[in-house]
Amino acid sequence: MAGTIKTISLFCGCGGMDLGLEGGFSYLGKKYSKLPFQIIKAIDNDPFCTKIYNENFKTKCETQDVRRLNTNDLKDFDLLVGGFPCQSFSISAQNPPRLGYKDDNGRLFFEMVRILKKKRPKAFIAENVKGLLSANKGMAFPMIINEFEKAGYHVVHKLLIASKYGVPQRRERVIIIGFRNKRNFNVFEFPDEEQEKRVLRDVIDESANTEEKWFFSEKAVVGMMNVREKMNKGRVQDLDKPCNTISSHLAKVSLNSTDPVLFVDGRYRRFTPAEAARIQSFPDSFLFGSVSQSKQYKAIGNAVPPVMMWNIAKKVAEAMR
Repeated sequence: MAGTIKTISLFCGCGGMDLGLEGGFSYLGKKYSKLPFQIIKAIDNDPFCTKIYNENFKTKCETQDVRRLNTNDLKDFDLLVGGFPCQSFSISAQNPPRLGYKDDNGRLFFEMVRILKKKRPKAFIAENVKGLLSANKGMAFPMIINEFEKAGYHVVHKLLIASKYGVPQRRERVIIIGFRNKRNFNVFEFPDEEQEKRVLRDVIDESANTEEKWFFSEKAVVGMMNVREKMNKGRVQDLDKPCNTISSHLAKVSLNSTDPVLFVDGRYRRFTPAEAARIQSFPDSFLFGSVSQSKQYKAIGNAVPPVMMWNIAKKVAEAMR
């Protein structure tokens, strides 16, 4: 396949997956070259994510429910990508219980299938949480793979750990890739996991240690201590290792979450939005300032790490060529 790979991005969020697809950025002193993918349409239902996205990309995201997307209005394209909503499949989503594909949000992957059947692009990339593999007592994932295959694709999947690809975070995500052409499928290989190791210390801003607003209150610490052993809260991170997975809850001033925290001079502190973005492997040049800090945390926590996505996209581009 020669030339530009025209791409439509669903559930694009603030653009972590799309930045990785397009490439052409630097992170922690390493350059990630431009890739042949061109985003020709991007859709998300969160207006705050749309604002962030549109600060950073030439193609502007549309705030839209993908279920209302008319496939007849779509121009022909080569690749469909989407990190379909994951809350229904997340292991940490204990309240409400993990509903998986029985939940409305959990069924949104069918929208990807609908578009694949109608437009028949050459390939697709889907992303979701590790919990997808065990949701609905293990029944959801085989059903999802089967639906993608019935749409006419040869499908491969793998559980990837972001820290294996130069990201300072132990984020585990299921990547599903499908090719319409068996030849593309046969030559595709997931990227080598022996990337340069990054650790939390690489992305921490020590100047934040002098700002009171990033530290948890005494009340928050007392509340956490009461349930610390039973509920495994207050998860202090080792600066010389990759960080635990960050989520969309980082804006909370409570310590009663599963999010990682720092322990500085005997006190607990949360990550700044800039630190959270770096943990996700966003370059410092990526702009988040068009929305409030709480919306920044949510968008960052839900994003796909761009550096991990770049490694995947590079291999997909090679197979499609």
